[in-house]
Amino acid sequence: MEIKGMIAQVIEEAVKQAFPGVETGMNYESLLEVPPDSKMGDFAFPCFRLSKALRMGPPMIAQKLQAAVNAPDLCRAENVNGYLNFFLNRENFARDTLQKVMAAPEKWGGGQDGQGKTVCMDYSSINIAKRFHIGHLSTTMIGNSLRRIYDFLGWKTVSINHLGDWGTQFGKMICAYKRWGVKEEVEKGGVDEMTRLYVRFHEEAKEHPELEDEGRAWFKRIEDGDAEALEIFNWFKEVTLKDAMKVYDVLGVQFDSYAGESFYHDKTGAVVQELRDKGLLTESEGAQVVDLEKYKMPPFLAVKSDGATLYATRDLAAVFYRKNTYHFDKCLYIVAYQQDLHFRQLFKVVELMGYPWAKDQLEHVAFGMVSYEGQTLSTREGRVIYLEDLLQRAQEKALEVINEKNPNLENKEEVARQVGVGAVVYSDLQNSRIKDIDFWWDRALNFDGETGPYVQYTFARCCSVMRKAGEIKAAPDYSALQDDEAQAVLRLLARFPEDVRAACRTNEPFMVTRAVTDIAKAYNKYYYEHRILDGEESAQAARVQLTDAVRNVLKTGMYLIGMEAPERM
Repeated sequence: MEIKGMIAQVIEEAVKQAFPGVETGMNYESLLEVPPDSKMGDFAFPCFRLSKALRMGPPMIAQKLQAAVNAPDLCRAENVNGYLNFFLNRENFARDTLQKVMAAPEKWGGGQDGQGKTVCMDYSSINIAKRFHIGHLSTTMIGNSLRRIYDFLGWKTVSINHLGDWGTQFGKMICAYKRWGVKEEVEKGGVDEMTRLYVRFHEEAKEHPELEDEGRAWFKRIEDGDAEALEIFNWFKEVTLKDAMKVYDVLGVQFDSYAGESFYHDKTGAVVQELRDKGLLTESEGAQVVDLEKYKMPPFLAVKSDGATLYATRDLAAVFYRKNTYHFDKCLYIVAYQQDLHFRQLFKVVELMGYPWAKDQLEHVAFGMVSYEGQTLSTREGRVIYLEDLLQRAQEKALEVINEKNPNLENKEEVARQVGVGAVVYSDLQNSRIKDIDFWWDRALNFDGETGPYVQYTFARCCSVMRKAGEIKAAPDYSALQDDEAQAVLRLLARFPEDVRAACRTNEPFMVTRAVTDIAKAYNKYYYEHRILDGEESAQAARVQLTDAVRNVLKTGMYLIGMEAPERM
């Protein structure tokens, strides 16, 4: 049990002792507050919450509860102006916290909360024959972090890259390739060469509009399962994924499935028939729709007037395929907030089809827009930042900083890779996902501010302390950790499991980012205020153990958000 829960138990026992027979029905843990100043206590309970149930003023309640509190090994209590303030037994708190962390340092904060449960995660969702740009960064990194967090808490995770690989543009791509493409050049140039061919198609089509018909004919051949069309189409996917894998490898991102829109093309018929059988389809201007006016939403377009299905229909087919294949307890769609209406429609249609699990198992994990140094991204205006280029430049910038600050560092290129990529990941996950992100180099690569390099540098500092400490044989004297700075670090370490669970519960990776940043800041303050390898060996042992605990928890937290942890910087 975490320290907050233990204090809540103390309150519950004190209420029973001071007011026998009274049942308040309250969750004391949720009511506990952290005072703004540690001199006022480590936790505070507002007794006015009990006034109605006990028919008594808060000051009198606080006085009676203080008299009933009996947990000297854990804390002492004071009543001040209707609050019951709790002061931890600092020595015991240090001992208990560090022993718990160091009992399984790499697993601190994890658990089996999700044991026996499965979560599907739909994220990244890159487009075939298009380069991986910064607009895909948030979905990729939020999804990657959530996968790690859910894994850490015992869930079985299924990560899905729902490829954008369906539509007439692929017929046009084949047309362009057949007319002007060379296989060896596409193999060598990858997505860039495919893009060049696609651009040429549109330029040529201005003079020769019949090319549009030829492109549509090729897509029809894909739909009909034509061998040649499918062979080229699948090859385009292979080439695109080969390019994308370079980025995924740098970011440490993996997927269990790359089933995209094309995978569900032959599965839409059964879904449309079920909609029809259940009386949910109505005709609208020749199209087949599900009327959602009652729910204050536009109609859900299932079948176009020409009989073709849409991406919405394929998404519907994907829901049922995933449910039947993976038997998920949750299915998360990590997609930008602009798609909010689409997912509200999709989930409502599943519910109307008679599947009540749609209400609590399907969730749109929305996120904000990404801009670059104050400018929105625009393909037409040439303001597109490709992710491979961004990551490469981040590593180059990190190497410049390292050469300036620590020119004799070994493995500079490897550390620059870890720091540069970490800076990009941290920048993406440092705030609530719904907030828009504006990426600036100077901010991201700052070693002194709240940035990825700052957290990594703190980890490297801890590693340095551990190397210098060597082997200390004395048992730790935890009374050496009663100062305010050490206690601030310990409280954050003790709270880390709660932060991880909150991140999972709300699908907000930034809660872990915030936790490791706060730990790094608190430890650096402690480091500057106290000489760790000084004084009695038993006191050194306690301070070194605190450092070791911080080192391990920082490494865990960075892993959970998708960052690496260099031991030297």
